[in-house]
Amino acid sequence: MALSLQDAFSSLEDPRIERHKRHQLLDIIILAICAVISGAEGWEAIETFGKEKQDWLRKWIALENGIPSHDCIARVISRIEPGKLTECFIAWAQSVARLAFGEVVAIDGKTARHSYDRKNKLGAIHMVSAWANQAGISLGQVKTEAKSNEITAIPALLDLLEVKGCIITIDAMGCQTDIAEKIIEKQADYVLAVKGNQKHLYEAITDYFEEAIAANKPELCQLQTSVETDAGHGRIETRRCYLSTCLDTLPDAEKWKGLKGIGMVESERFINGQITLERRHYICTLTDVKPFAHAARAHWGIENSLHWVLDVTFREDDSRIRKGYAPENFNIVRQLCINLLKKEPSKLSIKRKRFMATLSDKFREKIIFST
Repeated sequence: MALSLQDAFSSLEDPRIERHKRHQLLDIIILAICAVISGAEGWEAIETFGKEKQDWLRKWIALENGIPSHDCIARVISRIEPGKLTECFIAWAQSVARLAFGEVVAIDGKTARHSYDRKNKLGAIHMVSAWANQAGISLGQVKTEAKSNEITAIPALLDLLEVKGCIITIDAMGCQTDIAEKIIEKQADYVLAVKGNQKHLYEAITDYFEEAIAANKPELCQLQTSVETDAGHGRIETRRCYLSTCLDTLPDAEKWKGLKGIGMVESERFINGQITLERRHYICTLTDVKPFAHAARAHWGIENSLHWVLDVTFREDDSRIRKGYAPENFNIVRQLCINLLKKEPSKLSIKRKRFMATLSDKFREKIIFST
C-alpha cells in the first residue's frame, strides 16, 4: 500500500529542542514540498506560497501558529540529518513504485554547481542517485564529497534500496569489483561500463570485439548481435549491440562476482551529411543481447529524466542554498517533487505541470495527495 507523505515523514526526527518549536516539523516539510511543486526555488518563495495558500494547506497540515518565516524554514531544513530524510524518501518511493522483474535501475552522480560554501570552505555537493527507468521514479540518493567518492557512495546507496531482480547500470566510475559483489548480494544483475580506469580489462574487451567482429564467425565467438535504427529531425542513428559469453581472454575474470558476459554498443550517427562513430564497452551478468541492449540504452534515462529536469526545470545549478545540510536536503525535496509530478498521469511536461500546480489548487492536490 502506498504511503501518504504525512505517513512517510511522520517518523522524521526533529533537530530542534522542544521549547523552540513553534511550528511542527511535518508542517514545514509538507509546506516545502507543496511550494516546490508549485515553482518555489528558495526559502522566501516557500514562505510566500504558504501565506497565499494557507487555507488550502490547512486541509492537510495543522499550521497551529500560521506560516513559518523563511528564516525558520531555512534553519529547520538545514539542520535535518540528511540520512534520516533519505530513509523517509526511500520508504515513500518504494511504497509507490513496485519494481518489475528486470527493471533497469541506473545509478549516477550529479554536482550542484553553486552549492559550494566559500565562507566555510565547503565544496559543491555531489549526489549519487538511483533512477528506476520503467517506473520513472527516483528511488533514493546519497551525498559524496566529490565525484571520485562515488566508489564508496554507490554501495552505501545500494544498501538502502530493495532492487532484487533488477538490472543495475553504472558508468565507468562504478566499475569496481566491490560494487559488482554488492549488486550480486542484493540479488540483482549488473551492466557496468568499462573505460580506462580498468586499463587491462578495457584493452581485453576492445581487442576481443575487434577480432570477433572481423572474424565474422559469431557462432565460434559466442557472439550475439542486436541492431536498432532511429531517424528523425535530420538525424539517423544505428545502434549495434554485441554480447559475448566468452570470458577466456579477460584478465582475472574470477574477481568479478557473477560475471557472465562482455558487451559493446556501437552508435553510428548520420547528422547533416557527417557520420560519427562511438563505441562503449561493458561487463555484465546477462547472457542475452536483448536485455543487455535495453539496459545499456536505458541507463541514459537518469540523465534525461532526472539530472536534466533538476538542472533545467528546477534550476538546481543556479541555487544559492548553501547553509548546513540545506543543499542536500533541498535536493531530496526536488527529487521527491519530480517523482510526484511524473506520477501524475497527464501528458503535460514537468514544466507545464508545475505551472498548473501554481494556478490550480485542485491540480496541486491531485499531484501531492492522491497517493
